[in-house]
Amino acid sequence: MVTLHQLRCFLATVEHGSFTAAAADLGYAQPSISEQVRLLEQALGAPLFRRAGRGLVPTEEALTLQPYAAAALATVDEGARAVSSVRDVLTGTVRFGIFSTSRFYLGADLVADVLGRHPGVRVEFAGRNSAEVLEHLRKGRLEAAVIALPVDDAEMAVTKVMRDELVYVSADPERVARRVTAADLASAQLVLSELSWRDVDSTRHMLVRLLQAAGHTLRTRVEVEDTETALDIAARGLADTVTWRGVLHKLGDRAPAGLHWTSLRPRLYEEFALVHRPDAQLSAATRAVVEIALERTRALDAVLRELIRTSR
Repeated sequence: MVTLHQLRCFLATVEHGSFTAAAADLGYAQPSISEQVRLLEQALGAPLFRRAGRGLVPTEEALTLQPYAAAALATVDEGARAVSSVRDVLTGTVRFGIFSTSRFYLGADLVADVLGRHPGVRVEFAGRNSAEVLEHLRKGRLEAAVIALPVDDAEMAVTKVMRDELVYVSADPERVARRVTAADLASAQLVLSELSWRDVDSTRHMLVRLLQAAGHTLRTRVEVEDTETALDIAARGLADTVTWRGVLHKLGDRAPAGLHWTSLRPRLYEEFALVHRPDAQLSAATRAVVEIALERTRALDAVLRELIRTSR
């Protein structure tokens, strides 16, 4: 039986005129090349080289075989490139989990990256709160997600990607002239988001623990679902709020006018992670989205760490 490896060794020997030179070109030992040519001669029942001094000269049979051997290898290479092109043009729908605030970190930017690199992929972003998204992951409704830690599920593969700082936001600059303490939070008129998820919301739990440790209770004046509404209310001076530094950074000029913010005392941080079931075979399209999400969150993490460092 003739093999592609035999043909490759044969063509290299024809080109270089010796087994030694062919071996150097292909990265094999010289005996391996001569053995492959011997096996090819045996399979064809014809001599392919004759010795001339220290070199090898192809026989008439070898010269007849040469164009067919080259064509066979070229066909295989073309086939490999065709398969690669099909593999690289990703298609299919990716259901990727995000919590409501994470759209400020990813959102349209992530969609633009995915569609720009992989125009054949369709993307669905699902989820409103990390607890809900984690449940969808458990049930297989999502393949992967970016959510807030902790992830109370040892069966999930967790890769930390970003850290952000919780800040106090007010329309009154005097209220943020210094870092805000637990006692300040306890006496403030607050508007908080995530109304439907407040019992399981990780940010709410952090605030509750902070106040309880200082002997206070978290109380709110207004409860809303989304961060934008909470910021709008704060901008009108109706109540103060807390949100993530990264959200304010990403909003930039789109944040409501007249807002000021400062860190808490002690500072509160939340970590975010890319999560998926380790036993799940992620689709090629999902792996591509995961890779892009990692790029974006890690780049933002570097920016946020610098913002936090310079705000000390």
